[in-house]
Amino acid sequence: MANNKIYTFLGPHASGKSTMISQLMSMGVHYIPTVTTRVFDDRYAYKRRLYKTVSKDDYKKEKFIVNNAYQANNYGLRKADVLDAYSNHKVSIAILHDVAGIKQLQKFINQDLVSVFFLIDDVVFVDRLLRQGCSNDEIRYYVETAEETGEFEHWRDVDFVVKNTSTARVALEQILAIMGLVTLVPQADFDNLVK
Repeated sequence: MANNKIYTFLGPHASGKSTMISQLMSMGVHYIPTVTTRVFDDRYAYKRRLYKTVSKDDYKKEKFIVNNAYQANNYGLRKADVLDAYSNHKVSIAILHDVAGIKQLQKFINQDLVSVFFLIDDVVFVDRLLRQGCSNDEIRYYVETAEETGEFEHWRDVDFVVKNTSTARVALEQILAIMGLVTLVPQADFDNLVK
């Protein structure tokens, strides 16, 4: 367990959490699945591999370390999944939907927990929602919810902030640097990069 780390990602809707998790998973980084009562429609089908949807009754039967409500749904990290990640994986990643989740995790793994907030501006926020096919009413709902819950202000409560307003590649490089998962290139390759 020594030096095993769990990196948690927070940010408003459309900030890139699922995209970064998917990219890191494809690189072999261990993911702690989020259990939720939310049912994802076809527009968000890609999230079905990141979230395990259960009924509200089944959700109540689970034992969670992190357990939060967000936009009328429950989201949690199972105690068994977190402890397995912390015990058996050098690096693990998870999505949190509220800064309260950081405090809940800190009770178990304080010094080995790293929180990262994905910061986006209003223009990027609305653009990404439009690209996801959201209607004007949905966009208004997401903006109002984010403002009411202070989602855009949670950057103050985390260890690192990634400004995710450019390409996914740029954000991924920042995440990899935070995680210490960067590789030095041979000097000849470096020389070619900077010439």
